[in-house]
Amino acid sequence: MTEMYGTETYEVIVIGGGAAGLSAALVLGRARRRTLVVDAGEPRNAPAAHMQGYLSRDGMPPAEFLAVGREEVTSYGVELVHDRAVDVTRGEDFAVELASGRTVRARRLIVATGLTDELPPVPGVAERFGRDVLHCPYCHGWEVRDLPFGVIVTSPMSVHQALLVTQWSKDVTLFPHTTDEAGISDEDLRRLAAAGVHVVPGEVAEIVVEEDRLTGVRLADGTVHARSAVFVAPRFVPRTALLERLGAETKETPFGMAPEVDETGRTTVPGVWAVGNATLMTQQVVHAAGDGYKAAATINNELVMEDIEAAVRV
Repeated sequence: MTEMYGTETYEVIVIGGGAAGLSAALVLGRARRRTLVVDAGEPRNAPAAHMQGYLSRDGMPPAEFLAVGREEVTSYGVELVHDRAVDVTRGEDFAVELASGRTVRARRLIVATGLTDELPPVPGVAERFGRDVLHCPYCHGWEVRDLPFGVIVTSPMSVHQALLVTQWSKDVTLFPHTTDEAGISDEDLRRLAAAGVHVVPGEVAEIVVEEDRLTGVRLADGTVHARSAVFVAPRFVPRTALLERLGAETKETPFGMAPEVDETGRTTVPGVWAVGNATLMTQQVVHAAGDGYKAAATINNELVMEDIEAAVRV
């Protein structure tokens, strides 16, 4: 990844070098747009050893996927820099201030900064996250199929999560944790029972690990319940500070606040698109890549027409 810029002005700046950002950059590069990708190097799926569910890339390590993507986009003249965008202002164009002290400018802006998974403060959860503490059965369910699962209640979605993972294992235990059993509705309890999910009340004290392998869930009373994989629902925190700085409108979703975007990723700020997990917290890698593609194609079309109309007026 280059550390220097050819010039300071681009047609499009992509902030974020994950699947969404690189996919957008690939389309823009192939459209002969002078494009810069600013990548802080903090992909959401970094804790995972492999990514799943992406046709032709199933099982590929995330780092390898990104390395291939970077090679592809640079082959079309896209510039990449390992840096962080710390501020952005909008005038006749967009001025993006980088942590290195540089300021770069562009006609259009794509924000693909992703999100942070805010995990419950249970000892062992953060250390094992992406290995045998998991959140998405579509990402990891096959790899832990038929093992004894635990599901720790961390959000209103946890009961749904417990019901869902029964597709991958019939040995599922729900730990209400700091939510007492009365906090789970009678209807939910009936569904859990019908699905064969056991409910074990009591606050979770820690994840038990032996020889670098998750072996159980220890409750505050000292009892240990043998489990081989644990599912939690993180709190999704989109990295939208730059969008907020520009005044982009947000909306309430079942997973929290998210930027208001149309079907192409266009925000309420003219000239600014947001793609990937920065807009929809449940997206997988394949969805994020599709987001980037749509945004880039829309931007290129818009720039083509804008330049033609400008030429007509001359």
